[in-house]
Amino acid sequence: MGAMTDIRDRPRKGRLPRAESCGQSGEDGKRPVSLFWRIFSLNAVGLVAATALLLGPVTVSTPVLPHEALILLAGLVALLAGNAVVLRLGLTPLRRLGRAMATADLLRPGARPEVAGPSEAAELIATYNTMLDRLQAERAAGAARALHAQERERHRVARELHDEVGQTLTAVLLQLKRVADQVPGELRAEVTLSQEATRAGLDEIRRIARRLRPGVLEELGLASALRALATEFDHHGLAVRHDVPGDLPPLTPEAELVLYRVAQEGLTNTARHSSADHAGITLRKLPGAVELLVRDNGTGVGDAPEGAGISGMRERALLLGAGLSVAPGPDGGTDVRLRVPTATGGR
Repeated sequence: MGAMTDIRDRPRKGRLPRAESCGQSGEDGKRPVSLFWRIFSLNAVGLVAATALLLGPVTVSTPVLPHEALILLAGLVALLAGNAVVLRLGLTPLRRLGRAMATADLLRPGARPEVAGPSEAAELIATYNTMLDRLQAERAAGAARALHAQERERHRVARELHDEVGQTLTAVLLQLKRVADQVPGELRAEVTLSQEATRAGLDEIRRIARRLRPGVLEELGLASALRALATEFDHHGLAVRHDVPGDLPPLTPEAELVLYRVAQEGLTNTARHSSADHAGITLRKLPGAVELLVRDNGTGVGDAPEGAGISGMRERALLLGAGLSVAPGPDGGTDVRLRVPTATGGR
């Protein structure tokens, strides 16, 4: 798979970038001052100033006079305020890092925390960003291998269903037809019912095989496959409209398969869980991308945790660097939106 090759070609290990290599040096090219030297310098200035005053003409009376007490108090307040400002500025990047770590999700790549602040904090944030990039690359590579193996297994099962079970049921159906021509009239109705049950089972086997291995996708392309998918669900009690243009931009086979599987999973979730009676598949061209929208008029996702279906869609989107969102629709229901970069749009 092309997406798998891109992911595997990324460097997995290496030296972590230091803060100055991440564009965090000052405008004059100097490295940021560390938190240690900021606090040490501030305290040193305060102590040197206090020592200079004690060795100079300034004296402290016994008992301490009011104006002398005010001077000492002002110096103490200035020193404490300076320490507070330095610590606040130094620890703010670490608080941002803590929030980013608490909300990080490998299936939802997002913005990285800004590499800023004292050199210690900047190096720590840069190290975290590099670690997160590596973990996401490894997660995507592992997901690519797993999904590729899953597709191979789907094809194998579909082939066995079609070649083995399908042929067996076809033979049974032919045998029942011969029996129906020979049995007495009072038993013919029961044989006819057996024929109908066998024929329904054969149709179901064929439908499952088509869902496991979308042959129309390989033979006729993505647009025809999505239209056939909408028609298939329309026959099972869910009215599905489709708006799929035929003049799509160039897409890799992996991108077409991801778009098809996400549409399939979205409609499956709609049929099983949303209590919807209408749904729609829309595929449209965007600058440098193709966007798939699966929308229904059901009950929506609410506060329910994401299940295996949505997680699987996110895994597939991650393979292509695509963006996937699952959100409430404008009139209720659920919108599943997948935006896939095209071959000419870059990533």
